[in-house]
Amino acid sequence: MKQNKKQLAELFVFVFDYLSVFINFAHQFKASMLIVKLLQTFGEYLILMGKTFSRPERMRMFFKKYVKEMSDLGVDSIGIVLLISFFIGAVICIQMKINIQSPWMPRFTTGYTTREILLLEFSSSIMCLILAGKVGSNIASELGTMRVTQQIDALDIMGVNSACYLILPKILGMITIMPFLVIFSAANGILGAYATAYIGHMLPPDDLTIGLQHAFNPWFVWMSIIKSLFFAFIISSVSSYYGYSVKGGSIEVGKASTAAVVSSSVLILFSDVFLTQLLS
Repeated sequence: MKQNKKQLAELFVFVFDYLSVFINFAHQFKASMLIVKLLQTFGEYLILMGKTFSRPERMRMFFKKYVKEMSDLGVDSIGIVLLISFFIGAVICIQMKINIQSPWMPRFTTGYTTREILLLEFSSSIMCLILAGKVGSNIASELGTMRVTQQIDALDIMGVNSACYLILPKILGMITIMPFLVIFSAANGILGAYATAYIGHMLPPDDLTIGLQHAFNPWFVWMSIIKSLFFAFIISSVSSYYGYSVKGGSIEVGKASTAAVVSSSVLILFSDVFLTQLLS
């Protein structure tokens, strides 16, 4: 009886060790496959960007598409940028007044912190995250639909550099219009803060004005613009890659749009950390 229990215990130990080895191997294999997939995706992205950044064959046609993409990607986004910035500026001002302001602090603290938050992070980083959802999904779905309906294949058959013809105007148009969106966002956020002062009577407008002007550093505006240029390139290029590389049908187009938004947002957050450290 004792010998049977001993053999049973040894069998359990053997099975447990076997399962442990198998699970470790599966985890290592899964991790290695993930790394290989990431490297493959990055390589395909670099190859696509190499095809994209070439001299356009017809500059007149390229300029027309460039202006059109600025309108579609940037000008059409001004409405949502102004709306969100106005209310976020108002909310930041209210939160600073209620939770930060105290008798031990100068009365201009609310205006000062509102300005710093709008300039340093919201108008550049957070607004670009919002635009990654709107513009990124738009680019990915547009190019993905062209891929599954074989429009891109038709351009390639005609001898046209489809990557340069379709993607380059989007990238340059987005990079061109993004600094203006950042400036509009910061300005409208300040208008929202003034709305809380004049309409909501949260604080005297003079105190808000003094805080907005206190220790102003013009470099913060340039830093927001420089960061937005990088973010605009990430949004347009990554979304274009996912849309251009679609394989399959309409379901894959939807998956590509989702992947474009998620990847763009993650890359924006990662690059924001390094750019803030580099530019500060």
